[in-house]
Amino acid sequence: MNTEAPAASTAASQLYALLKRDLIDGRFTAGQKLAITALKQYYGVGLSPLREVLNRLAAYGLLEQENQRGFRVPALKRSELDDITDLRQRLEGQALAQALQSGGDEWEAGLLAAFHRLKRADEAPEKLEHWEQMHLQFHRHLLEPCGSPWLLRFIEQLHDQFDRYRRMAPANDTVRATLNDQHAQLVDLAMTRDISAARALLEEHIRLSFEVAQGACHGR
Repeated sequence: MNTEAPAASTAASQLYALLKRDLIDGRFTAGQKLAITALKQYYGVGLSPLREVLNRLAAYGLLEQENQRGFRVPALKRSELDDITDLRQRLEGQALAQALQSGGDEWEAGLLAAFHRLKRADEAPEKLEHWEQMHLQFHRHLLEPCGSPWLLRFIEQLHDQFDRYRRMAPANDTVRATLNDQHAQLVDLAMTRDISAARALLEEHIRLSFEVAQGACHGR
């Protein structure tokens, strides 16, 4: 049995997840050209899997590929953030409406559990990465039963692009507290299947998060 191919595939998947997280977290400066040699040393990988992952991330939109000149981290542009935010509001609003129509008892129980984990993470703000993961899981579960894998795929890509701005923006504790309160309100509206109010609240939730994220575009 040939185990080299699966092992290589697993290593590439792990590298993809690591580099994707670092790009979203802002480990690299917007507009920075990535040095292949430095990346090989930092992540401890060979050239072939690294280039495969860089190409995948460029196709995903988290890197820009320059003809024969390597890869660059995309700049942070207010016009792009405006576009991402508008699409998030429309697509996530649509997905939420469909999810509230389709979600059953198991989804409700999972949503309550996801909210509970997020609330506990809210109480430990020093564990930022843990909060980010619980926050992502909550929003994923909220929309999960929408019935459209492609819609969820587009939403996840927009969410990743949006988070690149949000995580590089200065913190705003006042807005963060309001956003946290809105998570509980979204759960309540989901449980009562109030589609109109839930969709309006989700759009407002994204707009408030945009107010924070636009801080990354200062002067751009």
